[in-house]
Amino acid sequence: MADFPAGRRSSSSIICSGSREWTLKVGQCREDGSMNITTFAAIYIGSYEISMKIFELSAKRKIREVDYIRKRVELGKDAYAKGYIGYELAEELCSVLSEYTKIMAGYKVDAYKVCASAAIRDAKNELFILDQIKLRTKLDVEVLSNSEHRFISYKSVAARPEFNKMIEKGAAVVDVGGGSLQITLFQKGKAITTQHLLLGTMRIYEKLSEIGNAVIYYDDLIKELVDKELERFKDIYLKDNRLQYLIMMGDYSTEIVRKLEKNLDRTTVDAGKFVKYLNKMNRNSLGKIAEELSLSNATDPLLLPSIVLYKRIAEELDADSIWVPGSDINDGIACDYALEHNMIRVEHDFDEDVISASKYMAQRYHGYTPHIDALTEMATLVFDSMKRVHGMGKRERLLLQVAAILHDCGKYVSLVNGPECAYSIIMASEIIGLSHLEREIVACTVKYNTYPLDDYEVLADKLDQESYMVVAKLAAILKVSNAMDRSHKQKFKNVRASLRGKQLVITIESIDDIVLEKGLFAAKSGDFERIFSVKPVIKEKHT
Repeated sequence: MADFPAGRRSSSSIICSGSREWTLKVGQCREDGSMNITTFAAIYIGSYEISMKIFELSAKRKIREVDYIRKRVELGKDAYAKGYIGYELAEELCSVLSEYTKIMAGYKVDAYKVCASAAIRDAKNELFILDQIKLRTKLDVEVLSNSEHRFISYKSVAARPEFNKMIEKGAAVVDVGGGSLQITLFQKGKAITTQHLLLGTMRIYEKLSEIGNAVIYYDDLIKELVDKELERFKDIYLKDNRLQYLIMMGDYSTEIVRKLEKNLDRTTVDAGKFVKYLNKMNRNSLGKIAEELSLSNATDPLLLPSIVLYKRIAEELDADSIWVPGSDINDGIACDYALEHNMIRVEHDFDEDVISASKYMAQRYHGYTPHIDALTEMATLVFDSMKRVHGMGKRERLLLQVAAILHDCGKYVSLVNGPECAYSIIMASEIIGLSHLEREIVACTVKYNTYPLDDYEVLADKLDQESYMVVAKLAAILKVSNAMDRSHKQKFKNVRASLRGKQLVITIESIDDIVLEKGLFAAKSGDFERIFSVKPVIKEKHT
């Protein structure tokens, strides 16, 4: 077990954002809403290291990195090769975390969060490992889905002022981890798609471990592993679009750019210059590469896969410039906490990322835009009119919008089994900003927009009781809203909705015959009445 060299540290001070609750203990706030300095620890259990950053969160809405500790523990070596984490690595993991708790005590940490991702998530003995951590260190670990992990990392980048300018001109965010990489594509400031590829540095290293440190073979073999996936991505998403910026996240990326530009503050470089430099470096031994990048650890086996992978990504995606923001998952965890406690503000609209990616996905599956727009408007109108009855908030409203946008995507595969196909499509797709559970809620809402709602016992392996209730409520709203545009002809205008006693009165204007819509509306309102104890009725105003 060894510490990583200081040369691999990210920048010491950042301003960033987040949207979820990460705190276990909150700092003391004054009545005016300001906060004294709160000391926060972000711990991440990755595929090949356990990292901890200590931050100071101040009332001036800034996040300042105080300390950064990294310990090498190659959990992925077991998880990806054997399918489980062995006793020796489990022991080492608990030992490192125990050490981190002592460091946190020394800093008198007010709040902390421990997160883990692919290596523990993919291990067959995940629950046993988490239990041992709890028993030995008293730390609760949240195992992140891939979607949660990438989105948290992404937020610390998207909050930067330069980010919004870059995505307007066309950009791809590539997040390279130990177990996988993820590409999120932006065009004209809008999120287009997010694709997850099992091409992380640790996973590649394990696949090619038998060839040792032979650089020349690494290049060829990694090219074979990577290029097919990247070529497919290009064919689907970049056929008619060109990238101006490649936003690269991952170990060594910052050191490469700083060395190339001979400037510690430089974070952007010409892509052609970047590739040329890596080609030159790739002909050297592992020790010489480490020396070139001023790394004290000359034996890191992931250095070569990282360099070759970065080179292939830059070559295949063919952007004009590369930006390495230098932030990581630890920064993202701190960002989430800071935003949730109103310590920072950010211009970037993360909810819009979700909506934009969903709309592009609907287009890909030939969704009928006029109907989707009408349904989304109607569903959100009903949702907003029912606030005091349904008890849901802003996040559930967003999930309803996504369900409305994607409700017909399954018909691209099968007109008969559309709901089942839609469920499978949504669960198989990465939607930036949505967790795995949130995708499950959306997929189930779409499915039960058409099918009768199953009992909780049928869905208990997918949803907890709270999530099941959200699905039931959203599906009921979507079902009655969809019935009002069953013909896909948008017959209604000037639609209003108001809750009057035990009735939801929907007032419409129409010059068309709406016999079909009225009949289906009545037939589809049963779940709505049972769930909310409110009867939806249509009040027609003729024009």
